[in-house]
Amino acid sequence: MASGRTQAAAAYGEALRAAAHPRAAHVLIRRFGPPDAAVSGPLAGVPVTVKDLFDVAGSTTTAGSRVLRDAPHAETDAAIVQRLRAAGAAIIGTTNMTEFAYSGLGLNPHWGTPANAAGSALNAAVARIPGGSSSGAAVGVALGVGLAAVGTDTGGSVRIPAALNGLVGFKPTAQRVPMAGCLPLAASLDSIGPIARTLADCLRMDAVLADASLAARPPAPSEIRLMVPTTVVLDELDDTVAAAFEASLARLQAAGVQIMRAPFAPFADAALAAQGVIAAYESFLWHRELLARAQPAYDPHVATRIAGGAQISALDYAAALAARRRWQENVRAAMDGFDALALPTVPTVAPPMAALADDAAYFAANRLMLRNTLLFNLLDGCALSLPMPSTGLPAGLMLGAPALHDERLASIGLSVEALLAA
Repeated sequence: MASGRTQAAAAYGEALRAAAHPRAAHVLIRRFGPPDAAVSGPLAGVPVTVKDLFDVAGSTTTAGSRVLRDAPHAETDAAIVQRLRAAGAAIIGTTNMTEFAYSGLGLNPHWGTPANAAGSALNAAVARIPGGSSSGAAVGVALGVGLAAVGTDTGGSVRIPAALNGLVGFKPTAQRVPMAGCLPLAASLDSIGPIARTLADCLRMDAVLADASLAARPPAPSEIRLMVPTTVVLDELDDTVAAAFEASLARLQAAGVQIMRAPFAPFADAALAAQGVIAAYESFLWHRELLARAQPAYDPHVATRIAGGAQISALDYAAALAARRRWQENVRAAMDGFDALALPTVPTVAPPMAALADDAAYFAANRLMLRNTLLFNLLDGCALSLPMPSTGLPAGLMLGAPALHDERLASIGLSVEALLAA
């Protein structure tokens, strides 16, 4: 990130120019005016964006939907917006997203879909998905519309678009960052995290969002112990992701990182179904009245998933919460002796948007895109996605750990990032 007022001012001007470029179409839902030139703080003048789930005083929070376009303006800033302003950040605007954050693909029929930045650079004729739900956040950073972006992550919505656009995405333990002023998807699973080009920049953002810095110190490679779970998360990898993952592991091992591949029983547990139950039940509670009067205005893919929550009883929901707690204990026990799990962030590179026009293809791709990332939301853990070395479309390496292991995870992430970039 730019440091110093002169550099920050230049970065802000570059961000505005990037936002006006045709490749950045559909990145921003609304743009704000220029920042106060006299601001100070750790992010003084640094251009950033925030997802269209966060209240910005004087603006309507639409959550990427037509349904809320005429809702009253927010009276106050969301907690994280307040913290960004206090840190001196120049908030360029709010970014596009999957409607109500309910998909990992990033498609939006209302505001348009920002095309995957890496895919457009390789072949502008083939529009590929940006990943979601924080689609505009990731594409914006990749194109220079801000040096960092703030998104939400309920099942992977920071890490998926980061991986598909060749960026770093950090999902901290949920309790680190306050949700006040953020429109929820599923409160038990929601978290807030940054997307940037480097992990150091993500951690700089996280320190502001959480109002607490992680004392991340990169350990020597020989001090890092990673487990590669071979259960479920390596299934259905495409050739690009599989090759990048194996090359990344080989590079880490050659540097001295301790890596063990092993079956991981919790990832085959029927309790994993709890994530879908919790998300559907909690989202339906928030949307019930709105859906009853405005369902035709919703994206049908989103409305279908939310409406499914109507079939879930309070007893089923309570059972899912209990199953989640037991599963979390099993994961923590299975990870004993290791710093983190290492796995592909998503099993495939970004598919073309046109390939998902059919409903069956859409839902199948969405399930696969979310499969690995949602595990750490169910765990209530922390996780980050780092770009893997690639000569084509980007893919991400995900490192994940239990709740409140953020500092150790960030430390390991800095070491791994440096090794992958070497």
